[in-house]
Amino acid sequence: MKSILITGASSGIGLATAKMFLSEGWRVGLLARRADKLSEIADQHSNATALPADVTNPAAMTQAFKDFMAEAGRLDVLFNNAGMFGPAAPIDEIALEDFDQVVSVNLRGMFIAAQEAFRQMRTQSPQGGRIINNGSISAYVPRDNSICYTTTKHAITGMTKSLSLDGRPFDIACGQIDIGNAESELVASLKEAQPGMQTMAVDDAARSVLHMANLPSGANVQFMTVMATKMPYIGRG
Repeated sequence: MKSILITGASSGIGLATAKMFLSEGWRVGLLARRADKLSEIADQHSNATALPADVTNPAAMTQAFKDFMAEAGRLDVLFNNAGMFGPAAPIDEIALEDFDQVVSVNLRGMFIAAQEAFRQMRTQSPQGGRIINNGSISAYVPRDNSICYTTTKHAITGMTKSLSLDGRPFDIACGQIDIGNAESELVASLKEAQPGMQTMAVDDAARSVLHMANLPSGANVQFMTVMATKMPYIGRG
């Protein structure tokens, strides 16, 4: 049974992805802060492991990975998904502590998760695995008043490229999925302010992650953009 650990698995894209992988028969590690939400899912699936942890806490993340390895034996895929949007405002209206919080979750948290996954994949036998980072189309084209989120997502692109390069000697592939306006809690709050916003089903994003994860070790999706067909991304300006 192949295994995947998903951060931010209690809601939105993470939850939809977890459910899809569980239905496909994968061993799924569900990592998020909300233990009650994770337990609800794990209680319904014998191939699910609840891993309550904060991605910004290194000790908690190390323990969560150890707990999952005790169940799964090896780690085939990490879906590095946990993230937050932060305040929607121009830079001079953003408190520095709010910026720090977004950086802590979206960048530091994803670094910690990737570090744990890389360490496991490098030392397991057979060696190797796949890390899929959740970027965003904001890693390329931002929306207005998104400087905290956009800054971190640009950084994730650099992380993806570095992991791809550093992982080659150890058969560790790394790719990035850039998702536009999937029907998640994060997007729902934005949609309230923009009722005409074009969105797609969150399962379409999850299905794209499944495609990336199912590739043979000799193939990799380096960057994938999946979004609502009529989303005003191409042709912005």
